[in-house]
Amino acid sequence: MDDQVRAPLRLLGLNPNEVPLDRIDVSQAELFEHGEHWAYLERLRKEAPVHYCAVSDFGPYCSVTKFQDIAYVDKHHKIFSSEPTITISEPSEEVPFQSFIQMDPPKHDHQRAAVQGSVAPMNLAKYEEKIRGWAGAILNDLPIGEVFDWVPRVSVDLTAQMLATLFDVPFEDRLKLTYWSDVAAGSPEITGNNMISDTDRAQELGKCMAYFADLWNKKVNAPPTNDIISMLAHAESTKDLVDNPIEFLGNLILLLVGGNDTTRNSISGGVLALNQFPDQYQKLRDDPSLIPNMISEIIRWQTPVSSMTRRVTEDTELGGKTIRKGDKVVMWFISGNRDDEVISNPNELVIDRENARHHLSFGFGVHRCMGNRLAEMQLRIVWEEISKRFHKIEVMEEPLRTRSNMIHGYRQLMVKVHPL
Repeated sequence: MDDQVRAPLRLLGLNPNEVPLDRIDVSQAELFEHGEHWAYLERLRKEAPVHYCAVSDFGPYCSVTKFQDIAYVDKHHKIFSSEPTITISEPSEEVPFQSFIQMDPPKHDHQRAAVQGSVAPMNLAKYEEKIRGWAGAILNDLPIGEVFDWVPRVSVDLTAQMLATLFDVPFEDRLKLTYWSDVAAGSPEITGNNMISDTDRAQELGKCMAYFADLWNKKVNAPPTNDIISMLAHAESTKDLVDNPIEFLGNLILLLVGGNDTTRNSISGGVLALNQFPDQYQKLRDDPSLIPNMISEIIRWQTPVSSMTRRVTEDTELGGKTIRKGDKVVMWFISGNRDDEVISNPNELVIDRENARHHLSFGFGVHRCMGNRLAEMQLRIVWEEISKRFHKIEVMEEPLRTRSNMIHGYRQLMVKVHPL
């Protein structure tokens, strides 16, 4: 095989229906940045729901694009393992870290249980008033009638304040948490539109680990509280975590990214969706009681985590295809949430959709998103507060999207707000 055939076929700008099926490689992040992933995923759902890609930047892998197949993979962790990583790329030798989402039971269960209480119903009730206060203050400060970037002014700032509370970090340091989350994800926001290098990531995440190690040392010698670091420091299963840099950093990154990206990009995605479907925006204005249901629909429509990857522990069969031990299997949540065999009119936002919570965005099984109720609560409060103040948040130009095959989000969303 010559070098031209051995290299991945770059798909950006090509006609998805003319690309040979065996050359489709939906792991190319630039497809998501430019919104060209949809047609490829639709074709795979129709022609090859379990699709083997032999050549990619990440080596061979198998794509799973249908709702039920994705749910099956996510629920069967003994066959489809999260170790050593949930990303399609191999673990970085220069930036090694492992979190409990990259573990299988029982170790996964013990470490997850240590911080589960931070998003327990009792704590969520305490957060609601705080979130409403933050959201109100942010929205009251928006420039009426001027064009501005919604992403940093609203989506980033609100989620940063929530992260600071969850970790008990001083509010003046809150944007450090957002920054480290972006660094951990290799986000292009850090360096213009180029992916951050592993060397730079290692340096910046070293600062992140040192910051939280200092916080840990303060927490471990103080009475337990309901913030994440205190819970980790005092739980039997994680009390020695700070002595294991790979797992300490890994769990910090997991909780930062998990607490940042899902909510942040769904806040922006909801604004964009309602602009693309103005009849639904009018439906919301006519009946604000639809907001809780709308939040589930926005999370499905946006699908803030596009994909996660598993490694196969034994030869198995999925969708009539044999998958071999050691193969990578990528669950494309963003595709399963547009599966018309499970969800009617899946490409449309329908804010009063029946059974709107039946989506893949939070996953299934032992790895189901720990903070799903917190994310829904933040989004609900934001839209309740928006509805009290604004007739419309008008999107003024096409958004700039993240270049990532895992985080489905926005770098910029220019808007103008119109008061009631």
